[in-house]
Amino acid sequence: MPPSDIHVRFEDVTKTFPGRGRKDPAQQVLRGIDLEIHRGEIFGIIGQSGAGKSTLVRLINGLEPVTSGRITVGDRVVSGLSERQLRAVRREIGMIFQQFNLFRSRTVAGNVAYPLKVAGVKQPERDRKVARLLDFVGLLQRANDHPEQLSGGQQQRVGIARALATDPSLLLADEATSALDPETTQDVLSLLKQVNRELGITIVIITHEMDVIRQIADRVAVIDSGHVVESGSAYDIFAAPKTPEATRFVSSTLRDRPSAATLERLRVSHPGRLVTVRVQDRPAFQNSLSVAFLQRDVTADLVFGGISELQDRPVGSLTYSLTGGEGSVDELLKQLRADGFDLDEHEGASR
Repeated sequence: MPPSDIHVRFEDVTKTFPGRGRKDPAQQVLRGIDLEIHRGEIFGIIGQSGAGKSTLVRLINGLEPVTSGRITVGDRVVSGLSERQLRAVRREIGMIFQQFNLFRSRTVAGNVAYPLKVAGVKQPERDRKVARLLDFVGLLQRANDHPEQLSGGQQQRVGIARALATDPSLLLADEATSALDPETTQDVLSLLKQVNRELGITIVIITHEMDVIRQIADRVAVIDSGHVVESGSAYDIFAAPKTPEATRFVSSTLRDRPSAATLERLRVSHPGRLVTVRVQDRPAFQNSLSVAFLQRDVTADLVFGGISELQDRPVGSLTYSLTGGEGSVDELLKQLRADGFDLDEHEGASR
């Protein structure tokens, strides 16, 4: 990919917070991070609390300095810049926060106008731009209200308008929907997709909610204990996660694979061998499975599973209880693997 298509690049980046003595040792929160975020995409960074994802995003706009390695935003190496030099970089970067961070003493319009005022934009142009941004986020009629008069979702819309005030090319959203209910989350995610689609702004969204990634991200990185353990397209991560950490996140969202307790219940009611087949984006996927079952004279009872859609492609898993003549199930599983099906046989199932 040409360098101009890379908006943010991490090269072997580490971050260590210094300690204050034996009882408070230094803490390394990021280790050897290598990432490329493409211009104009929505890039998701997901991890459990304490995984290092919020620290990672604060490195992008220089709110935290790197300990080692290099970060490039656009054509500028931002790691190692002075605070004065970083101000110019930050004008190109908008930030959306979990708790909105609005000024309670200012009106909605005043909150959006604040970064423009700091940037020295004259009053007439400032007013025109505030009106345009509030209209874009659907809150022009609430311009003179104060934040406490708004719902959480409306406050976050104000936060998005404020983040867009300086015409950034990059938007950082740190747990931007964590404080919102599911319906309001949908509204905010739709607005972020509109920002990306209509304004062409690169968005980096940090979250612990895999369902947010499923709905909005083009590509994703999974962080665990300071490491990027897996990265790729959102579809590939959901359709075929390669690491236990990614698998755990995907399972928590799709809920398409039986838990250990569910497997025990299934074994009581179904005497066959329990096998989970991952759904693939291939023509006549389920029909191919049915033909394979018939050819091997294997009875396949669908006992668990679910299929969702991501980026207009199917994702999910189907769990079957398989019964047949001696050796027939073994031959079936061997054939399916040879044909490229991704499947797991659950140990403890009846043979």
